[in-house]
Amino acid sequence: MNRYLAALLLVVLPFFTQAQPTDFASLVNPLMGTDSKPSLSNGNTYPAIARPWGMNFWLPQTGKMGSGWAYQYSADKLKGFKQTHQPSPWMNDYGQFALMPITGKLRFEEEERASWFSHKAEEVTPYYYRVYLADHDITTELTPTERAARFRFTFPQTDSAYVVLDALDKGSHVQILPQQRRIIGYTTRNSGGVPQNFKNYFIIEFDHAFSSTTIYQDKVLDSKLLEATANHTGAVVGFRTRKGEQVQARVASSFISPEQAERNLQEIGPNDFEAVKQQGKAAWNEQLGRVQVEGGTDAQQRTFYSCLYRSLLFPRKFYELDAAGQPVHYSPYNGQVLPGYLYTDTGFWDTFRALFPFLNLLYPDVNSQIQAGLVNTYKEGGWLPEWASPGYRDIMVGNNSASVVADAYLKGVRGYDINTLYEAMLKGANAQGPLEAVGRAGVSYYNKLGYVPYDVKINESAARTLEYAYDDFAIAQLGKALGRPKKEVALYQKRSQNYRNLFDKQTRLMRGRNQNGTFQSPFNPFKWGDAFTEGNSWHYTWSVFHDINGLMTLMGGPKPFVAALDTVFTLAPVFDASYYGSVIHEIREMQIAGMGNYAHGNQPIQHMTYLYNYAGQPWKSQYWVRETLNRLYLPTPDGYCGDEDNGQTSAWYVFSALGFYPVCPATDQYVLGAPLFPKTTLRLANGKTVVLNAPANSNANRYVQAVRLNGQPYTHNWLSHQTLMQGGTVDFDMTDKPNMTRGTKPADVPYSFSRNEK
Repeated sequence: MNRYLAALLLVVLPFFTQAQPTDFASLVNPLMGTDSKPSLSNGNTYPAIARPWGMNFWLPQTGKMGSGWAYQYSADKLKGFKQTHQPSPWMNDYGQFALMPITGKLRFEEEERASWFSHKAEEVTPYYYRVYLADHDITTELTPTERAARFRFTFPQTDSAYVVLDALDKGSHVQILPQQRRIIGYTTRNSGGVPQNFKNYFIIEFDHAFSSTTIYQDKVLDSKLLEATANHTGAVVGFRTRKGEQVQARVASSFISPEQAERNLQEIGPNDFEAVKQQGKAAWNEQLGRVQVEGGTDAQQRTFYSCLYRSLLFPRKFYELDAAGQPVHYSPYNGQVLPGYLYTDTGFWDTFRALFPFLNLLYPDVNSQIQAGLVNTYKEGGWLPEWASPGYRDIMVGNNSASVVADAYLKGVRGYDINTLYEAMLKGANAQGPLEAVGRAGVSYYNKLGYVPYDVKINESAARTLEYAYDDFAIAQLGKALGRPKKEVALYQKRSQNYRNLFDKQTRLMRGRNQNGTFQSPFNPFKWGDAFTEGNSWHYTWSVFHDINGLMTLMGGPKPFVAALDTVFTLAPVFDASYYGSVIHEIREMQIAGMGNYAHGNQPIQHMTYLYNYAGQPWKSQYWVRETLNRLYLPTPDGYCGDEDNGQTSAWYVFSALGFYPVCPATDQYVLGAPLFPKTTLRLANGKTVVLNAPANSNANRYVQAVRLNGQPYTHNWLSHQTLMQGGTVDFDMTDKPNMTRGTKPADVPYSFSRNEK
């Protein structure tokens, strides 16, 4: 009988196992990248406890009020649990306030209320956080919705249990409503990009009556007050608790009004803590489950899903739902409350490269809302943003909103006013905005000379020129798709070739150029900054996404082109940091990576590993992409090799693990590398499924011997977005030796303007 039972189990168990939903969220480590500091970034992330694209995130705060480094893995103490909207420590935060439970003496200043904690007594998931606060003998738990959150504080036996609400400085207001067991108020603290009337209104509702109430203004406590407005306000409410008694709080906020904050609190409704937690888990598993990887190591799976989690945080929702359930938003561009969607907290200089193409592939429904929000941004502020947090911010270069808009429409995303966005693109391409980072700085020079000159006091001129040229290509591509006049399309096609004006035939590298046509001199190709942005000439020379064949021709053909690519990896990690006056963290991250002058920790060069595909040597792309995946990413607190940057560096990993990458957004193609996992299943928003099979895949078998698309031999070094949208199967035969004949014919080379548009 035991034999029969064993045989039955062999049949039933595999079916039972397959029927179980996979807990993708359990593979995510939100602490990946948190072991960072200003001088060396291993991600510069914080554990974002949130819903996918949620309006409000929560984090345990280790840093001082006002510091962008709000959570550092190496810290010993927690100062509070902060609602945050911070996209990056370099951008800092806005709309933040903090809660902190304490026991014993009433302490409200952050250093005094702080408590020692240990990562051994910390549980961190995308949707739930728990930690033991040793100095107060309190366990704190939190779990959020998109605009609200539940807290659960487990206290010891004491008549001196408190929860501190810190509304922060720079102007705040608090009011305690004892009969309603509530604290309400607002905070105004921000780091820029907001109008004068900016406020974040909050509401905190407890399930226990208060045994005491205290207001503080700046550093003065007053137990007689129930309301205050000052530079720095806060409130402390007290409880008498039994050992193990739990005090719970519901929290929500709104950028619109106190009434809307209360409406946002209804996202929780009657749901208890565990129900909200399970809903959060389900929300993450639904989105993470769009991609299912099988095989590989445990570390590879954890790295993959941790990167996928980071790819689904930004840009965040900046809209709320009114009484009728319709989207409405406070505009950080004109200070009004207006109908419609709005998303924010992303820098297009980073995210146009892979993050937005990833949304177009797997989450087009979300990007449709983002694009509708960009229409509202243009109507309310007069320009498309290049870095929004929450409104226009004056940082980075380029006009890469053109790429973000064009790629979405060309990849089939619909449901918004594309003609208004095209109008906005044309305005941004031909005018300088109210900030240097809005529109195009140096546009009059660029349109007249074909480049932004080095010697006219416009910083990082070569980087601007190269990015403007690519952005002009994106405009031309969208113009064609919209049936714009041929003369107009031809103008932007012509401007897309302006990259040629910076190519120095003597050094075979891109170089700053003076107004009189001479090249900037003396020239050091290892000098960071100056003519370039957070990189050197060896990094930025490859920023011709739309015309790699044209760049290759300038370099003298495939052989010198490949030699130059090889050189990036074989060079010592030498650098010249004189432009910055010190070694910036991006330089240090390149220096210690052990991959020569390849600076994967910053965005300009992240596509470079795929460029061998354009020169008939795809096996070298397969090798270097796998090296980057293996050597520069880990599911650990030091797991990134530079700033993670709003999902971009994570999206590079996710795409590359799938086996392809969008070298040139605003085209239909993804350039092939090689899959990391033996099998990956993509569940597309249109209901179709793409299966990527590589059963022989291993660390040794990193080379592609052959590819079959829906069972038919496939020799191209790229996959079409349109083909993937139809669903199907891509089979990769993997081997430990490079195939030096596959993908070497001219017809197999990915898109280049100078080859495909003539």
